[in-house]
Amino acid sequence: MTARSRPPLRVGVFGLLGAGNLGNDGSLEAVLGYLRTAHPRAVVDALCGGPETVTARYRIPATRLHWYRGEYRTANRAGAVLGKGLGKLVDAVRTAAWVRRHDVVIVPGMGVLEATLPLRPWGFPYALFLLCASGRLLGTRVALVGVGAAPIRDRATRALVRRSARLAAYRSYRDELSREAMRGMGVDVSRDEVHPDLAFALPTPPAPDSPGGQVCVGVMDFHGGNDDRARAGEIHRRYLDGTTRFVRALAEDGRPVRLLTGDGADAAVVAAIIEAVGSPLVTASPAASLAELMAETAAADAVVATRYHNLVCALKTGTPTLALSYAAKSDALMARMGLDAYCHPAREVDAERLIEQFRELEKHAAELRQILAERNLAAARHLDHQFTALTAAVLPEEPS
Repeated sequence: MTARSRPPLRVGVFGLLGAGNLGNDGSLEAVLGYLRTAHPRAVVDALCGGPETVTARYRIPATRLHWYRGEYRTANRAGAVLGKGLGKLVDAVRTAAWVRRHDVVIVPGMGVLEATLPLRPWGFPYALFLLCASGRLLGTRVALVGVGAAPIRDRATRALVRRSARLAAYRSYRDELSREAMRGMGVDVSRDEVHPDLAFALPTPPAPDSPGGQVCVGVMDFHGGNDDRARAGEIHRRYLDGTTRFVRALAEDGRPVRLLTGDGADAAVVAAIIEAVGSPLVTASPAASLAELMAETAAADAVVATRYHNLVCALKTGTPTLALSYAAKSDALMARMGLDAYCHPAREVDAERLIEQFRELEKHAAELRQILAERNLAAARHLDHQFTALTAAVLPEEPS
């Protein structure tokens, strides 16, 4: 068989994609861009959280990740408990059947090896384990590309994540903290590389016109992490109160404020802030993709944001950015981009201190824009290397 007559590579993409999280979808978009450039003959489909959205937006076939449609709803009744339990068994068969149809499955970015937000072991960690175990059993290479990881205290979740990582054929991480977290969980990371978040590979859109002095404030339906369940309500109230007070102070100074989100769950926080501030200067962005979020941040004088990929969007467009940091990954990202002095804890938002930090950020805006321009060039070079390494490891080059 000649090289040209070989069947095309069959590539699957896997994860909570198309389910409302713009960061996850941005990582998918970056990997699809790479595949369409470097492997144009590859046949690509997805096993994901929102198959209809993925098919409509990215023009690839997609299958629902879970057989039981209520997987991520709390099971309060016997029927729901039974449905979830049966779904775990059905998903084992469904996942294996899907995996065996592929040469390679890519998990594009996302925090798939962490529990920095509330997470149950038999949700996504179990789904990832099924994927990686099926890949190992059936000879399909599974690649965890540019993923996030963090130390996990829950024993069941940690065991599933550790086993999944060990079963994968290829791993790379979006920051050094992620690699160290997996080392701490007993995974051999000696061959695993660290690269910038995949979203840095997306094109930077031109900035639209916007009111002078506009500030983008990225908000989040934040209740703490997996270990904060006992005080989730208190954390949320403190976060919302501090962020609202900060937005109110900007509006009282005559600054237009654009509220950004990164997940459908954040809409309630946006509504609460707009109602509490009661100013026409405060508006909500309708952005439904990372490209649209980047357009918003590119048009702003400055950005203050919580969600990780809101930060990525702002930093990639070279806009001076202050992080309301809810996890070590946010601090690591800000440090990598040279803005580690501009972090504020999301669990304890102090509006007065936040305003002081914001004024300091704006005072040094010109210098920070130059630093970000240099760091973005470096990020682009690193991601070129990431995709070259991925091709060499699991995706041999095909004839055009």
